[in-house]
Amino acid sequence: MILVFVLLMAAMNGRAQMQQADDDAKYATELLKPGTQVPDFKLKTPEGKAVKLSKLIKGKYAVIDFWASWCPDCRKDMPNVQRMYKDFAPRGVEFVGVSFDTEAESWQKAIEKYNIRYTQVSELKKMRDSEVAKAFGVKWIPSMMLVDPQGKVVLSTVLSDKMEKTLTETLAVKREIAGTTERLTIDGGKGTLAAILQKPALEAGQKCPMVVFCHGFGASKEGPLFEIIADSLQACGIASIRFDFNGHGESQGDFVDMTVPNEIEDAMKVIEYVRDLRYVSSVSLVGHSQGGVVASMTAGKLEPGDIAAVALMAPAAVLRDDAIRGSTMGATYNPLDPPEYVELWGGKRLGREYIRTAFWLPIYETAAKYQGPAIIVHGTADRVVPYTYGERYKTVWPNAEVEILDAQDHGFSQNIYRATRLVSDFLIRELRSEVKK
Repeated sequence: MILVFVLLMAAMNGRAQMQQADDDAKYATELLKPGTQVPDFKLKTPEGKAVKLSKLIKGKYAVIDFWASWCPDCRKDMPNVQRMYKDFAPRGVEFVGVSFDTEAESWQKAIEKYNIRYTQVSELKKMRDSEVAKAFGVKWIPSMMLVDPQGKVVLSTVLSDKMEKTLTETLAVKREIAGTTERLTIDGGKGTLAAILQKPALEAGQKCPMVVFCHGFGASKEGPLFEIIADSLQACGIASIRFDFNGHGESQGDFVDMTVPNEIEDAMKVIEYVRDLRYVSSVSLVGHSQGGVVASMTAGKLEPGDIAAVALMAPAAVLRDDAIRGSTMGATYNPLDPPEYVELWGGKRLGREYIRTAFWLPIYETAAKYQGPAIIVHGTADRVVPYTYGERYKTVWPNAEVEILDAQDHGFSQNIYRATRLVSDFLIRELRSEVKK
């Protein structure tokens, strides 16, 4: 793993974790702490049925969601809660909504509006007067608690992304994925490229789609962002290859010689390699950060139909504007007369050719020539690449899906599973017809 990437991601993840800690430090200070036995209550549903919490959640993992129909943040968060219910209820997780509505009619209308299917109860009292709020330490809504099968608190938070991440990790089951994983090298534009190829189990003569992953500035092929997607694809009969660009990770070349055009050349070499594999039926692209720019431009440079689908994660199309401003990854320079190289942290050097080529790089214009299926996933808390650069792809790819994730950073560290699932689901859906049932 390249040091530059480690430091960059550590800084981004640190800021994201600080932001999450700040939110919980502000609003979740009095919520029950992990390890605490949850108090019992007996409240009524909208239909007037009395429900006892201990009986409802006995022996199960349970999410208790504190909310109210009058709460704007609760309404904004409801799609996240509904998605969690849809994903985790079939796996045995009980969901319980505790409303601080005071009017039964408003409460019922909200339940109907959002099509809430899990158990809802209320005292029909204001939060400050609620005995349940006092017992659970609820001072802010939305608030959520995850309770284990023994009735003890696992997590108390005001962040639904944190709840989803914790649920995913708590209920994760290690599984063996049929197929093979191979480390190999491919001839790139400036030396050999180190790669990891994951292939599903195939019958003799059977073909499958191939997905090529393009990592970001200073990053590498390793790490959970791409690994989670690659495993999901392999489990669904789709092959993938992720590789280190020249001057990165285990590939040859010097970082100072890295440019976006050369990374496009590397991507083309990898595509050429996988196209020659007898079992590959089509090629798709996934790119994160600068790799998103490379993926979009590579798709645009190829012939229509050459690329089956494209997924961009926090695409760093800001890199051209950064070069024009004379500021890349915190290093400043004269963009009209750049030096031979610019010092970055960790001893890395940004070369003059990178700046010169980035200054004139026709990112959106080149990408526009691709008009196939696409998804763009970006976070509103991305401080490396503002999410508007991801949204702008919609102007050149009018049929693309755009998913803007609230409060997610450049590496989607608040809930990496949300971003990776969006990409995996998109690719599996688009490539389904090529996968043998």
